[in-house]
Amino acid sequence: MLDFFIASANAQDAAAQPNGLASFVPFVLIFGIFYFLMIRPQKKRLDEENAMLATLGKGDEIYTKSGILGTIVGMTDKVITLEVSEGVKFKVLRSQIGGLAKKIFEAAEKKTEKTEEKK
Repeated sequence: MLDFFIASANAQDAAAQPNGLASFVPFVLIFGIFYFLMIRPQKKRLDEENAMLATLGKGDEIYTKSGILGTIVGMTDKVITLEVSEGVKFKVLRSQIGGLAKKIFEAAEKKTEKTEEKK
């Protein structure tokens, strides 16, 4: 009779311990959330930036990540020479190119068109 109570007590202790797989599931869920909310969008932006840098050529109007607008007058693998004003040239790392300047001007034109329509 006493063995019956001891056996049931051991069974309760064994049931109280969580399954190893069940404790691993929250970590997998957190990693999945981080992947879809942080890692994947950043990788997509990086791929778009690399594609834009690959299509740059002489004569393109660009802006740097520091906000300087200029026209490309020379290029190497790592360095781009910009002309920001007539006769004023300087060199910038290719990785510091923010994008094409025409996108900025198009966005500004759309914004002014919307404000004029409201008036």
